[in-house]
Amino acid sequence: MGSWGVLGPALLSLAGVVLGAGGSLFGQYLVSRVSARQLATQEAAAHRAELKEAVLKFLSVASQVEKRSIAGREGAPVEAELEGLVGELWLAQAEIDLAARTEALRGNAYRYAFRLAGAAGGELGQAGGLREAQARFMDAAYDDMWPGRRREGTVPGSA
Repeated sequence: MGSWGVLGPALLSLAGVVLGAGGSLFGQYLVSRVSARQLATQEAAAHRAELKEAVLKFLSVASQVEKRSIAGREGAPVEAELEGLVGELWLAQAEIDLAARTEALRGNAYRYAFRLAGAAGGELGQAGGLREAQARFMDAAYDDMWPGRRREGTVPGSA
């Protein structure tokens, strides 16, 4: 039998240890990849929830500002109330500024708030400009919440 009889089992044992260690390391690698993906998914969901809350608050205040601006143009005395709402609008815009991941959303939120503040000050010139700013804001919010996803009902290149 000779030396092969002694070395054979030792080499097979060593090969088993190497294969076991390699399998263990590969398993740990797969687990860490899955954990990283789960963490990224959880972070994205948390970001969407935070941003959704900020966007809904902003839109709620924006709607109130727009309604009070129209009432003010029709002669109803709403100046003090409107002034407070414009302050709330800028605070809501700041929340979006903090929660947004993209500069596009930050910029479009600012432009929409600026248009609304102008409308509150009696500079409503074109309602179309306000609607365009609102649409760009909504598109940017969608893109920030779901990057790379196409929004249904939009025409490519229209934003």
